Amino acid sequence: MAPRIAFAATCLLAPLFATAAIAADPPTTPPLAVAQAGEAAPPILARQPLPRVYSAGQPVADDWAEIARHGVTTVIDLRPDAERPGRDEAAEVHAAGLAYRQIPVAGAQDLDAGAARTLWQAIEAAPGKVLVHCASGNRAGALLAIAAVREGGMAPEQALEAGREAGMTSLEPRVREVLGLPAPAGDP
Repeated sequence: MAPRIAFAATCLLAPLFATAAIAADPPTTPPLAVAQAGEAAPPILARQPLPRVYSAGQPVADDWAEIARHGVTTVIDLRPDAERPGRDEAAEVHAAGLAYRQIPVAGAQDLDAGAARTLWQAIEAAPGKVLVHCASGNRAGALLAIAAVREGGMAPEQALEAGREAGMTSLEPRVREVLGLPAPAGDP
């Protein structure tokens, strides 16, 4: 009987020890305080088009700690390196204790099924809330809309609305093209 209890205890406690071992690895910065219940999210987290997913334009370097305090664990940056010379966003994000992923989307030509799949997989692999950003939110919303349909099985019109909520503006015609949707009524 005792071996069974020991085995059961090992099975139940092993994930806790594994988590402790993972937590002991970098980042080496001290854990940040967690936002209190009911505390307002910072303006950079105003858009939440999908469960667990925020979208935004480019955060400033001082935003990362506040973003982490509000439960975001992963940042997905859609900006190519050339768009932010002199700034090491990956280092800034890691210093705040967040995971960082870059999926460069330079413009409409990069909004395709492959980029959408990569984005969706990165969101699904994240252990908590995710912030997807570009310069303004336009590319973030567009790629989220494509990914929601292609990878998430969302209805196209619902995904377009989520894309708009995420910041998509001028890239909607490209999203419609990628999804095989007609232009909205009234468009030439």
